[in-house]
Amino acid sequence: MAPTVLELAGVRVSYAATDALDVPALEVREGEVLAIIGPNGSGKSTLLRVLGLLERPTRGTVSFRGRVVDAAGALAARRRMAVVFQQPLLADMTVAGNATLGLSFRGVTADECESRLGRWLERLNIAPLRDQRARTLSGGEAQRVALARALVLEPDVLLLDEPFSGLDEPSRAALLPDLAAILRADRVTTVLVSHDRGEALALADRVAVLMGGRIRQLDETARVFHAPVSEEVARFVGVETLVTGRVLSREAGLTVVDVAGRKLEIAAAARPGEEVRLGIRPEDVTLMLPTETIPLSSARNQLGGTIARVVPSTPGTRVVVDVGFPLVATVTARSVADLGLAEGVTITAVFKASAAHLVGPRSLVAGSARPP
Repeated sequence: MAPTVLELAGVRVSYAATDALDVPALEVREGEVLAIIGPNGSGKSTLLRVLGLLERPTRGTVSFRGRVVDAAGALAARRRMAVVFQQPLLADMTVAGNATLGLSFRGVTADECESRLGRWLERLNIAPLRDQRARTLSGGEAQRVALARALVLEPDVLLLDEPFSGLDEPSRAALLPDLAAILRADRVTTVLVSHDRGEALALADRVAVLMGGRIRQLDETARVFHAPVSEEVARFVGVETLVTGRVLSREAGLTVVDVAGRKLEIAAAARPGEEVRLGIRPEDVTLMLPTETIPLSSARNQLGGTIARVVPSTPGTRVVVDVGFPLVATVTARSVADLGLAEGVTITAVFKASAAHLVGPRSLVAGSARPP
């Protein structure tokens, strides 16, 4: 396991006797991207300020490189970090001047400044803007300059506070893969705060889901999104179909669950007779016309139903199919047109056994499927 760069132990932040943050333990490992996601008001920015030594916790300790940071050592540790905020906050000077501002404060030689500047302007695709004034830049260009200003410092930890939320969709779509490539190639130790699930999926090695000031789940990115530990987390990370069923049998690695009279095969272990809660992500559901031939594959669940609702959205159209319970699928606008998807149309919903996963405790109070 990689060494720990930042560590929180028993951290609480309280305002007016109310805990805004309660994190018993959290580690940021060398070379990883840790995303902290959660709804508005969940404490994400407070947690980032604590990790960045910009706010002292009411209780608990923050350690940097294995040493507890006290008031006397906070400034020295902060100088080994860099922060990029939602707004670029550029000075009224050229791109080059903005990008090297932190190096100037640190007394880096002119030759070294020039070397680092050229490298990062190229990597962030803004080298042609070198002599352009900051006030003439687009939002996406300005945020690239802010990233260059942070990365040129070669920080031990890069802190990103909603860095894409102020951008229009084309700028965001262009910047996100560029930054992902840089963080992967250089293994920059990074903490990303975001309310956007897509950013965490694109960038993070691990994800912490923060709700009500507490970390509800901390795990590898794929596990958080495909095996959420609770219904609350599942809903936040985009699991739209949540249904209750009873286990009928378990054989050859597959569990058969009765949900509203439909038998679902899932690749998860559960005991016959158990009541379970299942989650299915909308992007894991494929819609086909009843006349189409379903290819032989691992898509063992093939449920006929009627479309109850079609809701255009971004990036895909949300289709709710009544298969005895409400099953949500996300499809492209072209698929809507090609399949003639509309309310009342008969359709077949298909998904793999691995697409359905158990959510939360195994033993649940009996209940019916909840509409999305």
